[in-house]
Amino acid sequence: MLAANDLLRLINRLVVEQPLIIVEGKKDEASLKTLGLSNIVTLTKPLYAVVEDAARQAQIVVILTDLDSKGKELYGVLRNGLQRHGIKIDDGLRKFLLRNTPLRQIEGLATFVENLHPSD
Repeated sequence: MLAANDLLRLINRLVVEQPLIIVEGKKDEASLKTLGLSNIVTLTKPLYAVVEDAARQAQIVVILTDLDSKGKELYGVLRNGLQRHGIKIDDGLRKFLLRNTPLRQIEGLATFVENLHPSD
């Protein structure tokens, strides 16, 4: 079952460390920004260009494509390309979401987190 504190700890670590985060679209980016995350890149260019740009900008990348079949396919292509450039992939949050939540769309992450701790 979901351990809310573990999820919040993973998100807070990314807020502090500010790694480059790759997401599919603007709604995904907006959701992550709501959680305090920054340094976010959306897939607005061909994947090879995203990989090359990321390789120039960062040594560690978080890939938060959606957790559905299309998102998993994009994740695989991005991961392979980035690793060929020597970039380390931080999979902590992605793996946690896959294993411990029903969430499959990154754009819903902020709402999901908010519902874990509704404000009084």
